[in-house]
Amino acid sequence: MKRVLLALALLVNTPLTLAFGLDDLQKQLSEPAVVKGPFIQEKHLRALPQPLLSKGHFVLARDHGLLWLLQAPLRQDYRIDTQGIARRDANGWQPLPSQSAGAQQNRLFFAVLQGDSSGLQRDFELSLSGEAEHWQLRLVPRSLLLKQVFNRIDINGGRYVERIELSETQGDSTVLRMPESSGAAALSDAERSDFAD
Repeated sequence: MKRVLLALALLVNTPLTLAFGLDDLQKQLSEPAVVKGPFIQEKHLRALPQPLLSKGHFVLARDHGLLWLLQAPLRQDYRIDTQGIARRDANGWQPLPSQSAGAQQNRLFFAVLQGDSSGLQRDFELSLSGEAEHWQLRLVPRSLLLKQVFNRIDINGGRYVERIELSETQGDSTVLRMPESSGAAALSDAERSDFAD
């Protein structure tokens, strides 16, 4: 009996480590006003022996949206905000059809980078493990439409999202790495202009 009482006393007097939950992750990822950095995207296709590689830079602004600036193998700029998705051409930003597969994937990246767990929970079962410095989030599709496209989505990170892997039903996958993301208090003039146009 003494051992049980001693164990209970230790439990009562020892602060329990609080589990890192979805609300904590959302708060952590949405804290900086601006997050930016380089990205490397690998598209693994069953039909090709080597992945298709693309590189670029992203800017995620809490109050504005996401700039996805592809630099290689070709230059192409995308903007995702509350108005939808736009691609830049010689005449400025042009809206893209909101139902395209690329648009759906870009919206998903936007929700993930923002840590929008409530938005993600509408479409996915979420399971989070780890702690604030090193966490893993798995998304398993709920809807029939998403189940036809994705088996699962695995996201890893620390202070910011560092890696996203989309496993598709037909065996292809996309790996997005953002290992050098950093926070900023405000947008640069050029970035502000991109969101304003």
